Amino acid sequence: MPEVSNKLAVVTGASSGIGLELAKIAAGEGYDLIIAADEDQIDVAADILRSIGVTVDAMRVDLSTKEGARDFARFVADNGQPVDLLLANAGRGLGKGFLDQVLDEALHVVNTNVIGTVSLIHTIANQMRSRGHGKILVTGSIAGFIPGTYQAVYNGTKAFLNSFSFALRHELKDTGVTVTCLMPGPTQTKFFERADMLDTEVGQAEKDDPADVAKAGFKALMNDEGDVVAGWKNKLQSVMANVTPANILAEQHAKMAAPGTGKD
Repeated sequence: MPEVSNKLAVVTGASSGIGLELAKIAAGEGYDLIIAADEDQIDVAADILRSIGVTVDAMRVDLSTKEGARDFARFVADNGQPVDLLLANAGRGLGKGFLDQVLDEALHVVNTNVIGTVSLIHTIANQMRSRGHGKILVTGSIAGFIPGTYQAVYNGTKAFLNSFSFALRHELKDTGVTVTCLMPGPTQTKFFERADMLDTEVGQAEKDDPADVAKAGFKALMNDEGDVVAGWKNKLQSVMANVTPANILAEQHAKMAAPGTGKD
């Protein structure tokens, strides 16, 4: 009899945090993995995931460019397996006021969160639609509901991803391809260190466990749910954001995200 391959899950931003936890869950469910991140730690993550007993291919790649997304999509295609799950988790953040940020760094956030994500989804979702099967999880954020004072670019990109995910889900209705948007709140990852926000109130506050966030996202994905907000506090915050005036939300966000609002 011919050898039967496992199903395949592709996970971006998989070197740590939510992405790595999503990859662990997929591996535990028997999915082979293709993972990507823009740092060397992706190879360490690959070794961790192989210990679960599945095949793992890893690529260090900058997904903030269309070229990077194209190269990774080619890397996936060269594997020869159809993609059953696409977990589009790669993302970047950046703190401080917009005019105080280095423009190239701000644009890197936009390019990673928006251009890279959209480019990769366009390629792989077309392949899924042609086969009539596939599931896509996009990591948005409850930040997308809130004007992000001192995180203006980041929150703006997450607003885009939240909206994009909902729209794409409806465009793919009845095709056999589903789209789920995972919307976490502050999570215990490298995000706030990388975003230079460790001196802020939100950077120092208690955060959600990335394993719990990933579990909520993966469950929603497999249940074909359109979206999931991870954690009851974040669910409450997202509900309140929908009925609170934008200027008040922006002021509240400033109090937790402005440089120097932390205790240390």
